[in-house]
Amino acid sequence: MNQLILKKLRLPDATETIIDCLIEDGFFVERLSPRSAAPQQIDLAGRLILPGLIETHIHLDKACIMDRCRLSEGTLAEAISQTSQAKAAFTEDDVYARGVRVLEQAIAHGTTLMRTHVEIDPGIGLTGFEAIKRLRKDYAWAVDLEICVFPQEGLLNNPGTEELLCQALENGATVLGGCPYMDSDPEGQIRRLFELARHYDCDLDLHLDFDLNPEGLTVPEVIRCTRENNWGGRVTIGHATKLSALCPDHFNALALDLAEAGVQVTALPATDLFLTGRDATRDIPRGVAPLARLHRCGVTCSLSTNNVGNPFTPFGDVSLIRQANLYANIAHLGTTEDMLKCLGWISSESARLLGRMDYGLAPGCRADFIVLDAQTPAEVIAGIQQPLMGFKGGRQTFERQPPKLLSP
Repeated sequence: MNQLILKKLRLPDATETIIDCLIEDGFFVERLSPRSAAPQQIDLAGRLILPGLIETHIHLDKACIMDRCRLSEGTLAEAISQTSQAKAAFTEDDVYARGVRVLEQAIAHGTTLMRTHVEIDPGIGLTGFEAIKRLRKDYAWAVDLEICVFPQEGLLNNPGTEELLCQALENGATVLGGCPYMDSDPEGQIRRLFELARHYDCDLDLHLDFDLNPEGLTVPEVIRCTRENNWGGRVTIGHATKLSALCPDHFNALALDLAEAGVQVTALPATDLFLTGRDATRDIPRGVAPLARLHRCGVTCSLSTNNVGNPFTPFGDVSLIRQANLYANIAHLGTTEDMLKCLGWISSESARLLGRMDYGLAPGCRADFIVLDAQTPAEVIAGIQQPLMGFKGGRQTFERQPPKLLSP
């Protein structure tokens, strides 16, 4: 039996109260079981603890490849083409090594749960999937890794892809993704993905409506299929930048439909800002899904990183706190309440989106948490505070030393 006492910590909902917290066998508990040996103790000296952060949408398999790509137009089409060319030379060890770089950064920034999307098609086969499965096993001590397999280069128009997706779902993948805009019949892909999701009893996470033209929305078909298949709470759409281009009445009606059907939305601000609005010469749109408005309509939302170091997003450090701060800036969110919403979209709301019921700091929750030198949760987002420590299942996974100024 492993026991840990956290001394003098600050909970996010009790800014003036310094308490002790008890952990036993990886979970928060009300009281420790009797035992002869003294439990380990850590004095947090009044620092704030938060539940571990959650990355709901990232691509580990194609991270850190800018040295293999040419970037001239900065468009989605160029990103897909350049990544496809680079992908042809991927090996399992190569994907694993690049994944390690990103995953270790994410862990050190406080991420304890991650859903990563992995491309599956006849060109790459299961190479990326096998590499990410190795990562999931090797880094289970610090992060839970969900694998979502998806057809980046089309499903209906790309023979052999469906068979490979099925192999992955039968061998360790737990979520099925989609990319409807890559098929000549986007709605046909959506319908087929729902059929597969029902067969494998898995959640769906779709790259959807990724431009700023309000015409051609496929969200309504996702809503219809979700209702028809009774898949509410098990369907997420990522990007959905078209939502930002809708008139208020159309947006509100669609947002209420999303909420009622149980379709969830993930915004990916770094990528969406980089790729969209490039044809504008003035009044350049932000082009990011309006989470605050969706949230007010009852939609479960999250924020995530998406890509790091590739033509979709040539930069990034996998800091979810930085992503939340970026979103607050572009979405005009500045109040304490707004900061807490942004924090929720990388923590508690993300846990709801992924269906994690044992998330949080209450007794019975898994002891996955981070420690920050901050007074309030809002301060974490506003000041881009980086975690000083992280814990997974009550075991410390990293430590960050604060900088020291060396005055003369």
